[in-house]
Amino acid sequence: MNATYTLLEMRRITRNYIGLFFTAVLPAFFFLIFGATIDAKDTAIGNGNVAMYVMISMACYGAATATTSIGGQAALERMQGWGRQLGLTPLKDSSYVGMKALIAMVVAAIPILLTYLLGVFLGASGSTSAWLLSAVACLLGAVVFAAFGILVGSAFNSEASIGAASGTLVIFAFLGNVFIPLSGIMLAVGRFTPLYGYAALARFPLTQGHLADGSFEPLWVPLLNVVVWALIFGMLAVWFVRRGRDRQ
Repeated sequence: MNATYTLLEMRRITRNYIGLFFTAVLPAFFFLIFGATIDAKDTAIGNGNVAMYVMISMACYGAATATTSIGGQAALERMQGWGRQLGLTPLKDSSYVGMKALIAMVVAAIPILLTYLLGVFLGASGSTSAWLLSAVACLLGAVVFAAFGILVGSAFNSEASIGAASGTLVIFAFLGNVFIPLSGIMLAVGRFTPLYGYAALARFPLTQGHLADGSFEPLWVPLLNVVVWALIFGMLAVWFVRRGRDRQ
């Protein structure tokens, strides 16, 4: 991995103030609205309270948005000729992928840290293990959506596709029990959506499997959701990338 190129890429991304606002500040703003100001924020849930439940959900949404954007940009760079330009340099494909993965994780950490920091000062409460394990799950699980970004960027080969992918995440968030608690048929449908398993897995150290509607959900349910969607996004991303190379 080329440290110089990685730093240059980080500087380029951090100059995109509008993009950083939507990936970092917006999830924190959502936490202020949905978690820190509601009357039920101090209500106990699992190892903590409702405010922490909402905090984890918003951190997941922000991290997923960040990695989707980075993955989409990487796909577009490769398909629009930047890959051939890099081919003239000593930079290996494996180094390029590793660099993008590192950048995606760094950018994803920004909304997580900001949202968790607000949670500390605005009433989020939970056990130490819930704080640490949920943050790790938020960060690592966001990798799935880097593959989603690569998939969409490779499939449509347009800068607009990144915005469309981020917009699709909003729909996934509503259907995936992230923005509002679901129950009944909506919860049953939501279990099959990509953000459901990711957010539920991140919240599991807090909820211990107890849902807002009073039901219990074992750990294997969100785990299976994450694994299945990781495979779907990963295989489709590889297929579209290879198809794009064949057309060049």
